[in-house]
Amino acid sequence: MQVFQIGAAGGVGRRLTQLLTARGDTVTGMHRGPAQGETVRKAGATPVVGDLIHDSVEELAGKMRGHDAVVFSAGAHGTGMDKTTLIDGKGLEKAADAATLAGVSRFVLVSVFPDALRDGERSEGFEHYIKVKKTADVFLTRTGLDWLIVRPGTLLDTPGTGRVSAGPAVEYGDVHRDDVAAFIDAALHEPALGRVIVELTSGDTPVAEAVARLTT
Repeated sequence: MQVFQIGAAGGVGRRLTQLLTARGDTVTGMHRGPAQGETVRKAGATPVVGDLIHDSVEELAGKMRGHDAVVFSAGAHGTGMDKTTLIDGKGLEKAADAATLAGVSRFVLVSVFPDALRDGERSEGFEHYIKVKKTADVFLTRTGLDWLIVRPGTLLDTPGTGRVSAGPAVEYGDVHRDDVAAFIDAALHEPALGRVIVELTSGDTPVAEAVARLTT
């Protein structure tokens, strides 16, 4: 499988690249700056320069052509509400339109729990982020793509367990970035799992089994 990753230099993206290439897949990782390019290369992907804000749909489609799937895990990461709108929101819309134009039907979006951090202090920026992500989810579900939306809980950098709780609705909680990457890796290779929203936290079910259960 040839996978085009948007957000390949991020915490989930790097881990996913390593899993995909370990199983023999080919990964192209889109990045903006030289430092990110080296991160993408070290993870095992072929770096390609791209920018969700400035690139046109046609330019993004040109980078995607020839791939079997797109994984979108990019984000503004607290750089401001304007960037959140342009990357997490409009950037996702551009990427989905580009995948359609490029003929790449499989599209996986890493989103967020709608009730993320509801028990903490609510900043204007975070509330904007939640709203933008939900609008992006809605946009993707209205395309003709073979989409999959994964909504992980609070992301942890500590080593994963290989076990998760996954379903259309699960109780909110933490999840290891390792396990999010493992879930996406398995889901990409399960063609029956498509056009669904999956919430994902740490749990007791092995990742492969969790993916299989979602197809029955």
